[in-house]
Amino acid sequence: MYPKFVKVVDVSPRDGLQNEPGLVKTETKVTLIHKLADCGLQMIEAGAFVSPKWVPQMANSADVFANIKRKPGVSYSALTPNMKGLDLAIMAGVKEVAVFAAASETFSKKNTNCTIFESIDRFFFYVMQLKKQVLLFEAMSHAF
Repeated sequence: MYPKFVKVVDVSPRDGLQNEPGLVKTETKVTLIHKLADCGLQMIEAGAFVSPKWVPQMANSADVFANIKRKPGVSYSALTPNMKGLDLAIMAGVKEVAVFAAASETFSKKNTNCTIFESIDRFFFYVMQLKKQVLLFEAMSHAF
């Protein structure tokens, strides 16, 4: 039996561009996001509110969200791995966020600077805050 609905989120403006060697201009990111929406994609992860020290390519995410011409029926989300990221996303007008926890200690420590146990503990508090803010969220887990 197949599910009645499958959610596909295009993460190229975030995951794809965060691997570029330098900062991608805001205008370039916004153009990419608009073209993805014009192709019919309904869920686009447009940026991340993370430390520019660790992921400098996402430093302009607030500007990206400020310049997106939102198309009806399209969700524009942001990765927010912690409360500081969530606060920045809310200030930028983001209405849907992605949060994650890792299944390996190495990945957890490298990406969230905490153990799996600590991340699950934070995760619970974080989700409670999301519910208070009445924001949509998706939770992800990584096996590597």
